[in-house]
Amino acid sequence: MSTGSLYKLIGSEFIGSVSYQLLHEEETNWWGELTLEDYVHVDDGDGYIIELEDKRMSQCRLKRIVNRAVNGIPPRWVYH
Repeated sequence: MSTGSLYKLIGSEFIGSVSYQLLHEEETNWWGELTLEDYVHVDDGDGYIIELEDKRMSQCRLKRIVNRAVNGIPPRWVYH
């Protein structure tokens, strides 16, 4: 997995570092999965900016993947 950063869309406030994986990449449409490295409250469906390891940035929406049944494991998110 690669390391990137997540920011709020409004105000560009830094939320935290993320481990991410690109699962599909086109010029105008990326999506993949990410996990926040530290516990930070993130709302499902809100607007964010993701900065990838190669410094590309894009607006995205997050959707939580809820198949984690074990406590203590950070949730995974899908970004579009």
